[in-house]
Amino acid sequence: MVDTAKFRTVLETRRDELIDRLREIDETLESHQSKDWEELATEREGDEVLEGMGASGKAEIEKIQAALQRMDEGEFGYCVSCGDEISEERLEVVPHTPFCRTCAEKRG
Repeated sequence: MVDTAKFRTVLETRRDELIDRLREIDETLESHQSKDWEELATEREGDEVLEGMGASGKAEIEKIQAALQRMDEGEFGYCVSCGDEISEERLEVVPHTPFCRTCAEKRG
């Protein structure tokens, strides 16, 4: 049986870090007001990178929220596809994973 309290702490900490990072990204994106065309072009390139990081962060937050919900429902640590227990080693690497190693490999 998986120690859900340990993984809850890991997931909540990661979620909070991502929320802080998203807030910083939003503030940075809103602060760009350059009038100079060259600076504006450089800022826009940076904005595209930040927007990509933001999208990635939001996707990870959704996965974390789903994992926390599985905890609340007593389903955390079990593969949502086959129902087998997910190894603790796998959860150590990807704590929000909903799939055991076998099902994850099948999904690509």
